[in-house]
Amino acid sequence: MRAVEVIAKKRSGHELTEAEIRFLIEGYTKGELPDYQMSAWTMAVFFQGMSFRETGFLTRAMIDSGDVLHLEGVPGPLVDKHSTGGVGDKVSLVLAPLAAACGLRVPMMSGRALGHTGGTLDKLDSIPGFTTALSQEKIREGLKTVGYIMTGQSKEVVPADRLLYALRDVTATVESVPLITASILSKKFAEGAEALIFDVKAGRGAFMDTREKAQALAVSLVETARSLGRKAVAVLTDMGQPLGRMTGNFLEVEESVLCLRNQGPADLMALTYRQVAWMLVAGGVVKTVDEGETLARKKLEDGSALKKWEESVAFQGGDVKLLNAQIGVRRAKFHGEVKAGGSGWHGGWDALECGLAATALGAGRNTKEDAVLPDVGLEFLAKRGDPIEKGKGVLKVWADSQAKLEETLSRLEKAWTLSATEPASEPLVLGEVTAL
Repeated sequence: MRAVEVIAKKRSGHELTEAEIRFLIEGYTKGELPDYQMSAWTMAVFFQGMSFRETGFLTRAMIDSGDVLHLEGVPGPLVDKHSTGGVGDKVSLVLAPLAAACGLRVPMMSGRALGHTGGTLDKLDSIPGFTTALSQEKIREGLKTVGYIMTGQSKEVVPADRLLYALRDVTATVESVPLITASILSKKFAEGAEALIFDVKAGRGAFMDTREKAQALAVSLVETARSLGRKAVAVLTDMGQPLGRMTGNFLEVEESVLCLRNQGPADLMALTYRQVAWMLVAGGVVKTVDEGETLARKKLEDGSALKKWEESVAFQGGDVKLLNAQIGVRRAKFHGEVKAGGSGWHGGWDALECGLAATALGAGRNTKEDAVLPDVGLEFLAKRGDPIEKGKGVLKVWADSQAKLEETLSRLEKAWTLSATEPASEPLVLGEVTAL
């Protein structure tokens, strides 16, 4: 088999066989295929696309390029969740302990922030003593004793994905739906999940900025998972507005703890309950989403989810007592407010601008090498639909320098609108795609 023939076949719009796709992935991972040929193939995929069957072949070849998490002996059901990323999206921190409290085992392998969206691992790193670098033995122990773990991808898991992503990043092929799908699914299935729930975000603050693009990715994820014999559900959610009240690393940990104490904001909790409910359906714990939401609310309200969270923090090396003492008081040194210039109703935040501003403060990173600051961020005092009084604060900013504070305040004064009339409510869940 010759790489140039496989590239030409895809360039001409034909479906590749499993053997042809495996030939490319294995050759590239071993260093036998040069970057220029793999770049030509990814560009061909970008323009010609792939069938769900092809995408399944690609996913399987990528899984087989490295180690997988061996979870034999861990009682199921093993169900995980993946978000395509958004501003203020800390759902995973609340969802994992809540799902575990409902009887699921959640092997959650997460990533770091890049661009304007936050990373789960960076948030967890802000917890005193917490470590996400876990051995396979530690992961298995945590799933058995606590019910969930939160860890990062090791260098040995799906090496083909790291190589391909780096190549796509510099060849303008990142936005290919089949390549995105294979990247996400290969990592999630390599971690041992038997079923997956996807939070596919759409809107100004999302990677997929339109509902149509998000729908295409949701269908690809679910149908490719189906082709691999796995259960999957995609929930399309709005990212036109930041999620919850906090954006930042420790700030989002704090908000997650408040959620687990049953003090969370309505939008964040509604989305969490919905996704946990689908996880419970996919795992066979309940038969309907309504039953799942009822069980999830019960386990949060009776303190079971909070107990799981504290068990997990302690298991992964965190100092629970110190963490709880920092809630409400741990902040960067410099702070200020954006105040309303008039009265009316909040017309909404520009989610992308808020995410970029948080990144500029140091809450995120523009390159993989950038360091993040745990204590900077944004606190939304008002959101879309809230009544506004002139002179009242609508946003707090926490920064590590006066210069960054002033720059961010000036920037975010223009990142929201004041409406003379109350804006119509907008749905948080835009649609759902299932393969159960």
